[in-house]
Amino acid sequence: MYAVVRVRGTVGVREEVERTLKLLNLNKPHHCTVVPENDSYKGMIFKVKDYVTWGEVSDEVLKLLVEKRGELEGGGKIPAEKVDEYVKKIKEVGLKKAGLKPVFRLAPPRKGYERKGIKKHFTVGGALGYRGEKINDLIKRMI
Repeated sequence: MYAVVRVRGTVGVREEVERTLKLLNLNKPHHCTVVPENDSYKGMIFKVKDYVTWGEVSDEVLKLLVEKRGELEGGGKIPAEKVDEYVKKIKEVGLKKAGLKPVFRLAPPRKGYERKGIKKHFTVGGALGYRGEKINDLIKRMI
């Protein structure tokens, strides 16, 4: 599964990109969602690559996300004894069908994003684009 985190805001965003961000439930900066690794989601992520960062989320970080930042659909925190159950449901059917809100609201990362800021890609020292397993480090700093 991919964890996708919105990094940039809404000013100057093309309508097509903004619509795709809404479909991914990334309405504000520092919102995170978890999506399956299939072609349709990869296409959506590629379309918004200049506004988000993403990578493969580990089981440990997914459990931490659900435990600390997960919210039930009707509102409220997830009981500690049901965290593993919800993580399993997310892997099988996704966030929304698991009975959780489709987005994790995170804090800005401790010690900030990478050195070159939020307008450059990760491969050149910025915060945007694909970062593979290193997304787990970013999410831990944001929880």
